[in-house]
Amino acid sequence: MKLGYCTITWGGVVGHPVGVTSVKDLFYMTHGSMDRAVKDIAAVGYEGVEMFDGNLAEYADRPEELRGLLQEAGVSLVSVYTGANFIYADILPDELDRIQRSAELAAMFGAERLVVGGGARRAAGTRDEDYQRLGEALDRVADIAEGFGLSASYHPHLTTIVEGPDELERLMSLTRIGFCPDTAHLAAGGADPAAMIRKYPERLRHVHLKDLRRDPFTFLPLGEGELDLPDIVQAVKESGYDSWLMVELDEYDGDPRAAAEISKKYLDSLLHS
Repeated sequence: MKLGYCTITWGGVVGHPVGVTSVKDLFYMTHGSMDRAVKDIAAVGYEGVEMFDGNLAEYADRPEELRGLLQEAGVSLVSVYTGANFIYADILPDELDRIQRSAELAAMFGAERLVVGGGARRAAGTRDEDYQRLGEALDRVADIAEGFGLSASYHPHLTTIVEGPDELERLMSLTRIGFCPDTAHLAAGGADPAAMIRKYPERLRHVHLKDLRRDPFTFLPLGEGELDLPDIVQAVKESGYDSWLMVELDEYDGDPRAAAEISKKYLDSLLHS
C-alpha cells in the first residue's frame, strides 16, 4: 500500500464565503500554504497528497505552479475532497455543477479519485426521503467522476445524515458510489471502523486513517488515540484493497509536519511488523 497525507492540517477546513449566497461557489478550502503543506508531506516520506477542491480552484488560472510544486516535491495528487447538501432538489443542480468543476480540476492536476461528504441534516429533522435523495445524488456524482476518469467514493462524516452504522447501512443500498471510511468519524458516530470495512469490502475505494480521543473529544495523529488501528489496517488488507492509505488530521495544536511524522512512523511500524 502507498501512503499519502491530506493537506487539511495546514490551516483547517473552511468554506468559501461566497457560498453563503451562491451555493455553486461553496468550495471547501484549507486556509494554509499549499506550498508548505506539499513540501512538508513529501519531506516526511509520503508519496501522495489529498487537497480540497477550493484549494485546487485557486490554481485554475496558474496550473503550472501546482504541477511544478508537486513534481519538485516528488508527490502525486491522489485525491480531491468536496461535498454538498445533496437533499434539496432546488439547489442540487448548482451543487452538481460545482462538483463537475471539482472533478474537472482533479483530472487537470492528475488525481485518481474524487471523495465526497454530505447529506444535510434539516432543522426540522431528517426525512426518510432524504436518504433516497442522497443516494440518487451520489450516483450522479459517480457519473460525473467517471466522466473525468476518476473513481468516486462517499465519506461518512459527523454532522451529516450518515454518521453511524445504521445510517451508513441505510445509504449503501441506495447508491453505487464507492466507500471511503474515515476511521475517526465512523468511531465518533458509534461505529466500529474495522467492522464497517469488513461489511463493505467490495465497495472500498479510498481510505482516510485518523485517530481520536473521545473525552475530551479530539482528533489525533495515528497511534496517539483510542482506535484499534492494527485491526482497521487488517480489515483493509482482508478486503483486497491494495492502494492508497491517506492519513488525515483536521487540526493539530502544534507543527502539522510533526503530526505527519508521528503518523508516518506509526504506520511504517504497523505495515512492516
